[in-house]
Amino acid sequence: MKNNSQRTFLTVSELNAEVDLLLKETLPLLWIEGEISNLARPTSGHIYFSLKDNKAQVRCAMFRNQCLRSHCNAENGLKVQLQVRIGLYQARGEYQLIVEKMEEAGTGALQKAFEALKIRLSQQGLFAIERKKSLPNYPTRIGIITSPTGAALRDIIHVLNRRCPHIPLLIYPVAVQGEQAVPDIINALQQANSNQQCDVLLLARGGGSIEDLWAFNEAAVAHAINESLIPIITGIGHEIDFTIADFVSDQRAPTPSAAAELATPNKKTLLDTLYSLNQRLRLQHQKTIAIKQEKLIGLNYSLKRHNPTNHLKQQTQYLDELDIRLKYSLQQFLTTQIMHLQTLEQRLLAQSPQQHLAQQQKQLQIFNLHLHNVIQQKIEHQQQKLCTLSAQLQTISPLATLQRGYAIVQTNKKIIRSVKQLKGDENIIIRIADGNIYCKINELIPLSTKDSRTNIK
Repeated sequence: MKNNSQRTFLTVSELNAEVDLLLKETLPLLWIEGEISNLARPTSGHIYFSLKDNKAQVRCAMFRNQCLRSHCNAENGLKVQLQVRIGLYQARGEYQLIVEKMEEAGTGALQKAFEALKIRLSQQGLFAIERKKSLPNYPTRIGIITSPTGAALRDIIHVLNRRCPHIPLLIYPVAVQGEQAVPDIINALQQANSNQQCDVLLLARGGGSIEDLWAFNEAAVAHAINESLIPIITGIGHEIDFTIADFVSDQRAPTPSAAAELATPNKKTLLDTLYSLNQRLRLQHQKTIAIKQEKLIGLNYSLKRHNPTNHLKQQTQYLDELDIRLKYSLQQFLTTQIMHLQTLEQRLLAQSPQQHLAQQQKQLQIFNLHLHNVIQQKIEHQQQKLCTLSAQLQTISPLATLQRGYAIVQTNKKIIRSVKQLKGDENIIIRIADGNIYCKINELIPLSTKDSRTNIK
């Protein structure tokens, strides 16, 4: 995929691949009927042909494995019923049908009976999702209903021994095709439910034609599966094979081996899950520690910010600021008075008569006296204010509190505010005005008790 400025371009190959995937995921496996024409048989063993009716045609491909399993010999002009998937031949960009199963149109009676029974049982609610039972996550015993001589049983046992060899198996041998198959399967289901020795049942057989699998399309078998109290997993035929039993069962698997995998947990998966949970637990533990550490740092910062020593320093600094402002105010006042005195002296010199000079000298004396009184009053006022502030500062000082007979109890530099913070035989430090007392607690008695004594030795 190429990106040019704001546009995103697909190559033709990428586009065809996307369309092919969309067709396969969107359209289900379906049946189609028509006449074979333009049949080609290359040496690969695949066959290619067109399927047509009187109005249209479509290209089809049937690969070697499906050809070997088919009982129908494809010929031009033969009318057939095909089970197909919709796909795209990417090299030419042409859509085509991928054939999974081929039957002659004249032999489609079983398929019609299958569809009719499927509709009838669906209307009766046997396929309803809410009626399906959950599979056990960790079964203690697994029941297997299948032919004792078939390859399906060997495949199931091989998978179970590989995934969970510790789980015991209980085999219910039955015929899986022929006249005896239906009563055998029903009796096995009833016997398993009567004994209640298994947590889950596997109903399985290998692949075959629709005739071979017909025992699993009988209504009696469907009702027996529906009445089972034990969860049932079906693994009948191959991935493309669907039976009525698959729709009624609690879980359908594409093959017997896949049914065994659905019934059991994978040992490696369990170990991986345990490792993942351990990692998550460790990460959560580390996260919790980090959060607690961050909270502790915040509490330490808050403790330092509200420390009485810091408050005392703030008050001392404020007192120094007041002292500086007082000195500055006095200096300004003295400067103003001196300037005023100089002005008067200049005016005195400007007036030379002796009488006026004498009056001015008297006035000057009065001014000097007034100035002295004002300065004295100002100094006394500021000294009184300074004493008041000093007394206030002394009042809020923790040292003054200790001088009045109080004490501070602490352990390892931690202030004790409640007896709940202490325990018996614990060492404490009692700080008084002129030193520290190291003590050991003998008994703790809260004030709420009748005896409010606290013995300390």
